Amino acid sequence: MTEIHLSDKDKAFIEEQVKAGVYKDANEAVAVGLRQLQAKTEMLKRLIQEGLDDVEAGRVHSYASAEEFSNDIKRMADEKRMGTGY
Repeated sequence: MTEIHLSDKDKAFIEEQVKAGVYKDANEAVAVGLRQLQAKTEMLKRLIQEGLDDVEAGRVHSYASAEEFSNDIKRMADEKRMGTGY
């Protein structure tokens, strides 16, 4: 089994979580954290692949300036907020 060394801060956090009844023991707390890390890693891999696929398919935008880019982001955020965007 791999030996894990935790900082005092991490140990205290785990102990607090166990005492609060969030997890039954330190092993469960670490296992849940690892599952969350794995899920986040997989999500990031999917998002990166989606971006690469978009570039390969030509679904890209070009901007003449940072201001133009910023304005487009604001426009898309407004459309999303109003339910008219993607």
